[in-house]
Amino acid sequence: MTVKKPLSPKPSWLKVRAPSGENYTRLKEMMADLKLATVCQEARCPNIGECWSGGTATIMIMGEVCTRGCRFCNVKTGNPKGVLDPFEPEKVAYSVSQMSLEYVVITTVDRDDLPDQGAEHFSRTVTTLKKLSPSLIVEILAGDFRGDEKLVHQLTDAKPDVYAHNVETVERLTPKVRDPRAGYRQSLCVLEMVKERDATRYTKSSLMLGLGETDEEILQTLKDLRDVGCDVVTFGQYLQPTPRHLKVVDYVTPEKFQEWQKTAEGMGFLYVASGPLVRSSYRAGEFFMKGIIEKQRAAEQNKELQNVF
Repeated sequence: MTVKKPLSPKPSWLKVRAPSGENYTRLKEMMADLKLATVCQEARCPNIGECWSGGTATIMIMGEVCTRGCRFCNVKTGNPKGVLDPFEPEKVAYSVSQMSLEYVVITTVDRDDLPDQGAEHFSRTVTTLKKLSPSLIVEILAGDFRGDEKLVHQLTDAKPDVYAHNVETVERLTPKVRDPRAGYRQSLCVLEMVKERDATRYTKSSLMLGLGETDEEILQTLKDLRDVGCDVVTFGQYLQPTPRHLKVVDYVTPEKFQEWQKTAEGMGFLYVASGPLVRSSYRAGEFFMKGIIEKQRAAEQNKELQNVF
């Protein structure tokens, strides 16, 4: 009988300082005052200190209770029973305008309890944000809408600058890691639907490592993402949030993350963020995308002026 070797203690490269700083404190107090939920807090993101100190946060809409029960995620699971704040899009847009942000990430819990799974509410949040703050760059991290093309197109038509949807892990491990209503091929289809609807939208996805995936499976996932036109990919280390969640199979070294970054860049991804503490919404990636999107906007404005004159 083979005895499984116990996982070694958490390595030094995964240890981070406790969050602090004036801007971190300001954002924390503002989020509490405005009663905004953030995935930074709900998912216990290790980068909360770095991002909030730099004035970046990922706001979570449609409540704090998710209808799905993925085995890696620390967000509460349950049935919101159709409860939705109809004024939330306006509240979020106003709150963001008070934060002096240039780049905002909006994500959500899954809302399978709603007839449209929250697509209209999410879309209205994006359009309201852009209306109130025209120069704001908006990235969304959306669910799969159970693969419903109409709903994916509805959110795409709101014109978020970056449309992110995560495959989370390799195909073989998907049934073990994600909720049964999610699916690897379904997630790929969502990313493809976005590009088919509007090729000018940047698409993004994320992979957690350390769940028992092989190099061959990671490489195949990258190929699958490129096949559906995915522009940006991020790699991060899976960390077990509580004892009831999936256990970490192994801790991937920073050197290995660097190898995956080079591999993905060589496959043509527009941008790759790869490191033990990297998460889907990662500040360094946001700064990179901000530069690209601002150049694109400037080019479009110049083209419009040329057409006028």
